[in-house]
Amino acid sequence: MPTSDAEGKDWSLERFRYHLPNTVTDIGPGEGTYAKLFRPVHEGVWWTAVEIHKPYITKYKLKSTKTRRMYDEIHVEDARESEDHLFHRDLVIAGDVLEHMPREDAAQLLERIVAAGAWNILVSVPIVDSVQGEIDGNPHEAHLHQWDANDMDAVVGGLSGCVDTFRGGTLGCWWWTRT
Repeated sequence: MPTSDAEGKDWSLERFRYHLPNTVTDIGPGEGTYAKLFRPVHEGVWWTAVEIHKPYITKYKLKSTKTRRMYDEIHVEDARESEDHLFHRDLVIAGDVLEHMPREDAAQLLERIVAAGAWNILVSVPIVDSVQGEIDGNPHEAHLHQWDANDMDAVVGGLSGCVDTFRGGTLGCWWWTRT
């Protein structure tokens, strides 16, 4: 779904406040959960969205306007095919998006993000069985991999850096930082 469970958001916000990134890429922003949560904390951040489903841009008013800030730059594409420069950011967010691709693709994407120069990565995925198919005509909403916390620990822990984790009843969050 283009929405996210509230679990782990306070934990993520604490890390955002600590790191105060100036450039952010949000992969699969859906309704813009993280931009809405983080933008008021640190003004002047350049927000980039990589959204695979073009109708969400209008439906959730993702484009910044003179009166409302959301995303400064939007790329309508599959993040697995995005140019590396979009991941050379202070923070790359993969919030409730990696379950929408095969496990190997998700792991490779995270490796690419690190290789492209990201300083921090926030990952959030359901860590319980969360079967989901197409929603509102969007085939990209289907869950293609069911993550558990140990599986994501192995993937994020395999990236060279420092990792902090949150395990909730439904969602798990990982904050990776370059060392």
